[in-house]
Amino acid sequence: MKPRSRPGSALIGCLIFGILGGCADGSSPLHPPAPVEAPSLVSENSDLEALPLREPLVAPNFEDLPVDELLATPMLRDSSFMEEVQEWVGFWTTSASSWFPDYLRRMKWFEGTVDSTLALHDLPQSLRYLPVIESGYSPVAVSRANAVGLWQFMAPTAKDLGMEVTALVDERRDPLRSTEAAAVFLGELYEEFGSWFLALAAYNSGPGRVRRLLIRYAPLEPGTDRLYWELRRYLPKETREFLPKLFGAIVVAGNPTSHGYDLPAQDPFSFDQVWVPDATTLDVIAKASESADTEISRLNPQYVRGMTPPLRQVSVRVPKGKGDLFSRNYALIPVDERVSFVEHIVAPGETLSHIAVLYRVSVPDLRAANPTIRPRYLRIGAMITVPVSAGLKRDSKPGS
Repeated sequence: MKPRSRPGSALIGCLIFGILGGCADGSSPLHPPAPVEAPSLVSENSDLEALPLREPLVAPNFEDLPVDELLATPMLRDSSFMEEVQEWVGFWTTSASSWFPDYLRRMKWFEGTVDSTLALHDLPQSLRYLPVIESGYSPVAVSRANAVGLWQFMAPTAKDLGMEVTALVDERRDPLRSTEAAAVFLGELYEEFGSWFLALAAYNSGPGRVRRLLIRYAPLEPGTDRLYWELRRYLPKETREFLPKLFGAIVVAGNPTSHGYDLPAQDPFSFDQVWVPDATTLDVIAKASESADTEISRLNPQYVRGMTPPLRQVSVRVPKGKGDLFSRNYALIPVDERVSFVEHIVAPGETLSHIAVLYRVSVPDLRAANPTIRPRYLRIGAMITVPVSAGLKRDSKPGS
């Protein structure tokens, strides 16, 4: 392995300034990666000593905004931390190059929502890059541990933050609802731990783990980013890598053109919000709004079974400018035609599991679509509503 050069002030400066378009002279010392194990990212010239230590390292473009405390961390002057950041820059620009453009494209769609929410809660704008490493900015991302959504919430945490997580609705997948919850949660973690590095470690591995670690090894120490770095060897591997991985993503996603990526086209997350009074499948909503099924699903990933919940009114997003059209068309759809389904008559010996297999749907789908059903006491001859894809029509049979 070739020796890695130590990061100097050029990397530190452009880690901050590069987020909004490169260095002051229009260049970037973060060159596109060369085909080596550790791409060279820095200039050997160093004028770090000339910088007053009390001056926050904040991009000039942020001068009218609150100081970005995450990017002002003194860890940007720590050579061991910056070496690991450099390795992750190499990862994002080489190993991840086949899928990173999709991350950037999805980020462009949601960045307005994320930026405005962070600003509303007085949080560092650089936290906009957290979903890059959490989910690739995919609302439907699911981790091996069953964390879900842009911000990768576990179900108990999501419920504690007031999000709905049921068989039909999972607000962890809702970019608006989950981003608001993430802002609240991140703010609480920072207030508790007093350091963005410790707060993000708690976000990744759980607040309880970080609390126990501080009580055991540093009960009298104030919370600082340096303290996280000193104690991180006691954290899981994923959490040990979390901050360098994030800062590597900040470098690359903050200035993609300097790292071999094209800037995605502008594609704002815009929509009209409408209301539906009862269970309605998304294909019916698409038809009423004269929109593509895929667009309605894209705007409403929180409806995990492709239908809104029964017996209550909920909001739904339709493409911008289609709200009035939807309202007019939806009012003309008979109530019994607002769900795409088949009706199954329970035969002797059948259970929900048998019916689910028959129609290639899940048992939770069936139970959610039939909230009054008692699975252990299915009555022969009872009518079961089976939500299906838009391609199947009412009263159709499997295989027809």
